[in-house]
Amino acid sequence: MISEIHIIGGGLAGSEAAWQSAQCAVPVVLHEMRPLRLTDAHKTDGFAELVCSNSFRSDDWENNAVGLLHEEMRRANSLILRAGDAHRLPAGGALAVDRDGFSQAVTQALEEHPCIEIRREEIDWPPEGWSSVIIATGPLTAPVLAEAIRTCTGEDSLAFFDAIAPVVYRESIDMSVAWMQSRYDKGDGADYINCPLDEPQYRAFIAALLAGEKTEFKEWESSTPYFEGCLPIEVMAARGEDTLRFGPMKPVGLANPRTGGRPYAVVQLRQDNALGTLWNMVGFQTKLRHAEQTQIFRMIPGLENASFARLGGLHRNTFINSPRLLDGQLRLKRDSRIRFAGQITGVEGYVESAAIGLLAGRLAASELLGRGAEPPPPTTALGALLAHITHGADAKTFQPMNVNFGLFPDLPPAGRVRGRDRKKAMAHRALADLDSWLTRARAAAAQSSR
Repeated sequence: MISEIHIIGGGLAGSEAAWQSAQCAVPVVLHEMRPLRLTDAHKTDGFAELVCSNSFRSDDWENNAVGLLHEEMRRANSLILRAGDAHRLPAGGALAVDRDGFSQAVTQALEEHPCIEIRREEIDWPPEGWSSVIIATGPLTAPVLAEAIRTCTGEDSLAFFDAIAPVVYRESIDMSVAWMQSRYDKGDGADYINCPLDEPQYRAFIAALLAGEKTEFKEWESSTPYFEGCLPIEVMAARGEDTLRFGPMKPVGLANPRTGGRPYAVVQLRQDNALGTLWNMVGFQTKLRHAEQTQIFRMIPGLENASFARLGGLHRNTFINSPRLLDGQLRLKRDSRIRFAGQITGVEGYVESAAIGLLAGRLAASELLGRGAEPPPPTTALGALLAHITHGADAKTFQPMNVNFGLFPDLPPAGRVRGRDRKKAMAHRALADLDSWLTRARAAAAQSSR
């Protein structure tokens, strides 16, 4: 009888790992502590609940590394991408999803799979009797398990703060001021609500951000760094008065239909649910106190009477030093029965977390079935991300990383091109190499079933 794979954590990575292992006909036990123990960010007991944003970012596989990761995961039968595609919302060239429908679809698929058993319980540390384990507890690992990880690895986990953007009720946005348009008219051309600011309005807004009362850190949190890809908006503002105007508030690719010109700065909102009643303030993650948020964000033209379904927040995120602690199969070097997956490995982003879950589930199942666990080629988005966190990054300076073309091996000299053509060439190479990898995996599965 094949041993069970025990997966701890029902977020995006744990859900994807469970699905991939079960699709190989390997028994899976998925352990999720919610609702017995809640976190500071989750609101439901559903699997793969999205807590920070509803966007999986760009879906353009030829020009964007995360879009390429989407396509690779689709070809690898990803449950997360299948549910994302089924509950897609308008978002220009991005893949945004209805939060509730997405989580419900993932939960239903896992609950109905004949090879998956779900146990609602908190796990302090995998018992010795578990021969194959995937820890996918994400950025909000329970304190007891986090301490056990630190004890097992012999070093402290690193940590940073991850901030959450506010969500506004659509009916409270003044559309006599704001307008619908995607930057450069991408996607359907009108997937975002745009709130324009002139220069005096922008300067006043920045001043208010800097003066606003922020959440105070506890003593033990004071040395924890932010992740550069998800900085609170007031932290960005403190780096220079024009930082936001060249960041999330940049007006390029937009034209105010009432003036015919480009605004000095703009705040964009992206649809957050299928009904279109909730809209997310793009890039406006914050650690401002709630009362300050309401007052300051209502300074934005079009949001003077905004009603907030959720205000911004802040949570502590932990991750291990994967280049030092994990092998190329995502196994803990000190205890090879244990794999790690998701954000706790030091990848950043929903899609990247699910991608590492996909790999952990496939590698664990292949190992148990005796097929030989072959990682994807480093020329693929999946392989490049895996290589980076397991041995490509400097362990001394390891920080969370989104997938990007800088992680890929360069094209051979004869095939080198520049600019967009270079990305397209790398993307086409990636999919060709991925298809070969998947073909080998299917052949190995067919051989072992004889």
